[in-house]
Amino acid sequence: MGIENFPEQLRAAIQQGFLAREFETGLQARLGFRAVADREVFPNAIGETLTKTRKSLKAPVTEPLLPTGNTNFDNGLSPSGWSVEQYTLSINQYGDTIDLNMVTTGVGIASQFLANAQTNGLQAMQSLDRLARNALFAGVPGGVGGYLGGNTRVTATATAKATTVVVDDIRGFQFVIAGGQVRPVSANPGMTVTIGSGVYTLVSAVADPHNISTAPGGISGQLQLSGSVAVSDATAGNAVIAAVAPLVLRPNGKKTTAELRQADGDTLGIQHVLAGVASLRRNNVPMIGGAYHCYLDDLQLLSLFRDPDFKYLYRGAYGSEEYRSGQVIELLGVRFVPTTEAPQQVSLGGGPIHRALLLGQGALIEGDCACIGHSDIPDAERALIDMIDGVAMVTREPLDRLKQIIAQSWYWIGGFALPTDVTADVSIIPTATNAYLKRGVVIESLGTDAAGFGV
Repeated sequence: MGIENFPEQLRAAIQQGFLAREFETGLQARLGFRAVADREVFPNAIGETLTKTRKSLKAPVTEPLLPTGNTNFDNGLSPSGWSVEQYTLSINQYGDTIDLNMVTTGVGIASQFLANAQTNGLQAMQSLDRLARNALFAGVPGGVGGYLGGNTRVTATATAKATTVVVDDIRGFQFVIAGGQVRPVSANPGMTVTIGSGVYTLVSAVADPHNISTAPGGISGQLQLSGSVAVSDATAGNAVIAAVAPLVLRPNGKKTTAELRQADGDTLGIQHVLAGVASLRRNNVPMIGGAYHCYLDDLQLLSLFRDPDFKYLYRGAYGSEEYRSGQVIELLGVRFVPTTEAPQQVSLGGGPIHRALLLGQGALIEGDCACIGHSDIPDAERALIDMIDGVAMVTREPLDRLKQIIAQSWYWIGGFALPTDVTADVSIIPTATNAYLKRGVVIESLGTDAAGFGV
């Protein structure tokens, strides 16, 4: 498609790259959850699900070889292999469009043309950022759950011993990893869970027909255990935690979200962030550009600025632009990134719940379809397509009967996946945890407003 099919006042913007520049400005308006994703290109078609396998490391050798065994062609050595683990990635298409009527726009057509491009870029950025956020917190279909998975509470007290427990969220309890493959939880393989103070074996997780979960994106349901659960454990409010659940930190050692209380001072402090950093380092999680990323909303950031320990550590930077403006700051190996996309949750009695997410490299994988922007139609006949950060910006000439309406669209084909680190166990990293997902830590807390009150 030649640009001669566009109005004269728009050709300069197209020729000089103004259109793509405005779209890119919107697309990269601020740092988001997508920034932590490792990008890979996949050849799969829309609607397909790709299963990827990655290998583990081998355990270190600390025993010397026996001199008497150093014979024959193998020198006394027996081959050993490495384990594998899998993750799934679904490829889907996302996009939207906006029309520009050249007649009704009048003399402002050029500025409106660029404004539409920037608006599309902002929408594309926020859409992909939210998809990345949802994958991190909630997990992906057929996966082991996100960084909120495997950590919930009992919502209905049992009247007698039973093998069923009603919980607020079954994410993280639906699948286990056995033999390097993700499988539905069953009697074989089962999952070890702690309910209250008792340890049980989970054999099934069933979602409610009508979801009443209070967690963001949660799925309420019932957990089926291999044996009866004591009434003292199956009591409403008790914590239910999978042995392979990611770490969720809360102030003052609170075990569930519903236990958070403003009266107890359950707000975010630097000590909670440092505890999360310690967990990432225990699992040997690499940093992202020299620091771990901590995504948090503005009220959690305000709580952090009010924390005495934070003030002491950041004392020399009070005059910095980051402190004055409340923007991205770096401290103790952590890059604090304010975001408006952090999951919000209404009060459970103690106040609205806020969640910060501390991440290391490799926590998220973005799969971009190789066919984005591809067309078999010759360039002279197809729409104008620009690729900006993996997103296709499509500008179509007027094709309506009156030759008045220009279509400005964007689309992205891909998906996000959460790779696990189940094979990074204590035989390879002595300080490793049992969590399937080791590269992130959720910190739940209440917020603080400008006057110091909980919100």
